Amino acid sequence: MATLLAVKAHPMTDEASKSMKVFYAFLDSYKKSHPEDEIITLDLYHEDFPEIDYDIMSGWNDLREGKDFSELTAEQQRKIARFNESTEQFLAADKVVVANGLWNLNIPTRLKAWFDTINVAGKTFRYTEAGPQPLTEGKKALHIQASGGAYEGQDFASQYVKGILNFIGVTDFQQIFVEGADHFPEKTESIINAAIEKAEAISLNF
Repeated sequence: MATLLAVKAHPMTDEASKSMKVFYAFLDSYKKSHPEDEIITLDLYHEDFPEIDYDIMSGWNDLREGKDFSELTAEQQRKIARFNESTEQFLAADKVVVANGLWNLNIPTRLKAWFDTINVAGKTFRYTEAGPQPLTEGKKALHIQASGGAYEGQDFASQYVKGILNFIGVTDFQQIFVEGADHFPEKTESIINAAIEKAEAISLNF
């Protein structure tokens, strides 16, 4: 049995979001073809998810200087504990699916906050004399992204997602782009259907 971590980085449902339509189509197909696997859905817009801020950075500094975790403020403890929990959740997963829209040529800020929790020195990569070395190997990842224009994977957001995951060692990586609907609104349905078809095909052997 494998564990699939599904990261929903969009506030809308599948009725209002093209990326979510493909995301849930993938999950539905995956459940049918992998009935024994555990699926954990992380909805970044329906939980209190920490961004790196003063509490986290000052708390990390205090811990490096020898202060005990119990001596941190309540907010420092809460945020750092949630940050660490997210790192461990990612490490425990065998497969990861991330879905988002392309917003102003970038990923949503809450997705950036999540990526910060999985790009951690000493846990998902380490520094060596030869440079950074990945520690996260053997995982599969799928990135689903919708955009109004067509960028064919050359936009900043998709390059960032691929780059971060490759950096920490996730090289078994695929992407599905749901793009061009704003340029060609008359093709919206066919664009979504083509992406769903691809998602369902990938799900069979993911």
